[in-house]
Amino acid sequence: MTRDTMETNGRGNRTMENIAYIRQMLAELRLVAENEGADMLCYLIEMAYVEAGDVQSGRRSLSINHVQRNKTTRVPL
Repeated sequence: MTRDTMETNGRGNRTMENIAYIRQMLAELRLVAENEGADMLCYLIEMAYVEAGDVQSGRRSLSINHVQRNKTTRVPL
C-alpha cells in the first residue's frame, strides 16, 4: 500500500499519526540518552528516528514482510 493510498483511509491516517508520535518520542529519548552519555543508545535511537522519518515521507514502506526472507526466531524478553 502506498503512502497516498494509506492517507485516503482512516487507518492510514491513524498509522501516520502514530509514526509521527513515535518519531517525536524518539527525539525526546535521544536527548535523555545524550545527557546520560549513552553513545550507543543515542546511535540506535537516532537510526530509529531516521527510519520513522523515512516511513513518514514515503521513502520506506511501513513493513518489510513483502520481501522473501527467512524468518528469525524471536528472542524471549
